[in-house]
Amino acid sequence: MELIEAIKARHSVRAYNDKKIEGTVKEELQAFIEQCNEESGLHMQLILDEPKAFDGSMARYGNFSGVKNYIALIGKKGPGLDETCGYYGEKAVLKAQQLGLNTCWVAMTYSKVKSAYQIDTGEKLCVVIAVGYGKTQGVPHKSKSRESVMRGNGSIPAWFKAGVDAALLAPTAMNQQKFVFILDGDEVSAKAGRGFYTKLDLGIVKYHFEAGAGINNFKWK
Repeated sequence: MELIEAIKARHSVRAYNDKKIEGTVKEELQAFIEQCNEESGLHMQLILDEPKAFDGSMARYGNFSGVKNYIALIGKKGPGLDETCGYYGEKAVLKAQQLGLNTCWVAMTYSKVKSAYQIDTGEKLCVVIAVGYGKTQGVPHKSKSRESVMRGNGSIPAWFKAGVDAALLAPTAMNQQKFVFILDGDEVSAKAGRGFYTKLDLGIVKYHFEAGAGINNFKWK
């Protein structure tokens, strides 16, 4: 499955079956997370067979069931942490989709099980991503119009439109889609609006934009 196919196929899933993540799927996902950590300086960790984080009232309130695996997004405290977690977390999400797994970003409706992962001095847990074999493949979310989240003068190139379309397929907190992409020649800037977790969302949508637009067609401003 190509990356753009994974973007189109991936939807949030909250109910999972008991099939374990093991074998080559486990090995490839673990190796990919380690590669992301090397690139980003994050301390993301794949947590397997740990049901306590999604066994409380908050998880039930969020309609989660059967979640025993998740990716903990951990990194050094700082102003850029949320965006970096969003960007590299979504890379892991789409890799999981390519491996036949399902996922869901989770910001609040889980319990922190500190014994399950390692947080070093100066680091914090940002969010987690539920991962596993879903009971369904989820359903598409409603999206804003392309025109409402992009800005540019004159003729808008096809690659920019494709990038925006891919960004609109990205998961965002409460599906708020509070972002805008601005085209200036061959330079693109992305801005986050106000709201919960919009910096995290910005990292997610920027990765989607790159996948749709083609990283060789533009430079980030």
